Amino acid sequence: MIDVYSWATPNGRKVHIMLEECNLAYTAHPIDIGKGEQFESEFLKISPNNRIPAITDSEGPDGKPISLFESGAILIYLAEKSNKFLPGDMRHKYETLQWLMFQMGGVGPMFGQSNHFSHYAVDKIPYAINRYDNESKRLYGVMDKQLANTEYLAGDEYTIADIATHPWAQGFERRGVDENDYPNVKKWVELIHDRPAVKRGFEVLANERPSGNFTSAEREILFGKTQFKKR
Repeated sequence: MIDVYSWATPNGRKVHIMLEECNLAYTAHPIDIGKGEQFESEFLKISPNNRIPAITDSEGPDGKPISLFESGAILIYLAEKSNKFLPGDMRHKYETLQWLMFQMGGVGPMFGQSNHFSHYAVDKIPYAINRYDNESKRLYGVMDKQLANTEYLAGDEYTIADIATHPWAQGFERRGVDENDYPNVKKWVELIHDRPAVKRGFEVLANERPSGNFTSAEREILFGKTQFKKR
């Protein structure tokens, strides 16, 4: 049995979608990051970087329990466990992994910073907003060029690269982006969002996450001194 400790965020949804796509049995446990549950000692045992998502699997590769943090590592693990969404052919495998790393090192961090400075930061700093919004547009452009020639990011096969990137890419309006400027990305987003497992993945823990803006207490936990406290 797999236990996933997560929240309804883009990084959490990657793993929720993967579990649904692979039809793996799992239990989802909410980690309310606005309340600081990511800093609790039991969670830190499996996610020392105090970030969601993290998983435990009672039936690891050697038949013994394993715990994993970092969404990219989790996706690779689940792909190999289920033998799905990561090509076995060496060339296609590494084409997939390069686009997964593109998401992990580019799309996630840059789109996240765009979200932060445009929507969460109390002080609206034009330089920071422009810097990350423009970088987000550049990354959309990279994806749009790739998707002009392939149905999915790593080729004509749906892979963990798409599963990782879609939850971030689908929020065009969050970055002040006109989806019509990137027609190939728009088509790809719609194609993936129509998958039943993706729809189910987006619903996991969705009712646990409150709507609306962060309170001042939540903002302090997420972005203030609490976040940087030595543990």
